[in-house]
Amino acid sequence: MYDKVADLAGPGIGNYEDLAEVLPTDYCSALSPKETQLAIYAVKDYIEANLCKELNLIRVQVPLIVDAQSGVNDYLDRDGSRTPIQFHINNDYNQHPIDAEVVQAATKWKRMALAQFGMEPGEGLLTDMRAVRKDYFLDHDHSVYVDQWDWERAITAVDRNLDFLTAVVKSIWRVLKGAEQHAFDLFPQLRDDPYPELPDELAFFHAEEILERYPDLPRKARETQILQEFPAIFIYGIGWTLADGYPHEMRAADYDDWVTETVSKDGRPMHGLNGDILVWNPVTRRRHELSSMGVRVNKYTLRQQLEITKQLHFLDMPYHQAILNDDIPLSIGGGIGQSRTQMLLLHKAHLGEVSVTVWPQILKDLGAERNIFVLE
Repeated sequence: MYDKVADLAGPGIGNYEDLAEVLPTDYCSALSPKETQLAIYAVKDYIEANLCKELNLIRVQVPLIVDAQSGVNDYLDRDGSRTPIQFHINNDYNQHPIDAEVVQAATKWKRMALAQFGMEPGEGLLTDMRAVRKDYFLDHDHSVYVDQWDWERAITAVDRNLDFLTAVVKSIWRVLKGAEQHAFDLFPQLRDDPYPELPDELAFFHAEEILERYPDLPRKARETQILQEFPAIFIYGIGWTLADGYPHEMRAADYDDWVTETVSKDGRPMHGLNGDILVWNPVTRRRHELSSMGVRVNKYTLRQQLEITKQLHFLDMPYHQAILNDDIPLSIGGGIGQSRTQMLLLHKAHLGEVSVTVWPQILKDLGAERNIFVLE
């Protein structure tokens, strides 16, 4: 029996018995550990340079910790179940203390940074973001340690539409597809692997359209099914409540705009100026999320979404006040998982093969049984 409610928050598997059934049994890495490190930085440099070219971004510094009172940290979902790590900084014998949080994402900080760095519409920033998400279940593609290319670009009110979002998504896909070819050129053994290349173009669907195709399936199963036909997709409108009474996935109310009315290609009313890039991973034989992004809330949709989620008290926080008072630019932005992307492009079966973090012994043992060895 599928449980749509349990499927809303977080894409993890949930237990190691199920994971044992999921991990591939015929895996052999095309790259040695040393070659993997060389490939990681070749791909990283390519993606960063070309994202900046495609989207007119500059690389900037990004925080690892933020003031807990600022409202800048990302809570990832709307129910507050995934909370940041907090700690107290005594500072000056506790005369001038700070309560701080480790960032979970730089989503809100980036928009503030657009104003800090004086970005005009059409200009933006790219960060090499590091974060900790302590509430994830740790499996082969979810880690407590998160690395992302977090980017943000100032826009005008005219840009707040589905066509503009689509054009930006296509630009990002060109970069990711180019990075794959760059990796293949440098390491030809990747091209010889028995896995298909990424498609040249994404297929675009609204979350409502995918629900119509598979009305009885929960979100992850719907994504899995559609990726069998279209191995790389962008899903619009994640966060808005769909026809079955559930959102495609829970989304926080104060960064992406998932409430704005839009129109589908066949003329039907839809909602949401945000979405995700997902692909079929031929190594793990599973759905694989690469990026979340969206046009950000303005003063009107921020209030709407906070009212829907019963979080209007957030409006008292400095970040939210800055949106209400037009002190920070309208923007579009997103995060692209670095290790997730490296895992896909380098044909790896586990995030731990491309990043160093902590893993439970049970997961390391499960991997070793299948010729998957994580970095220590």
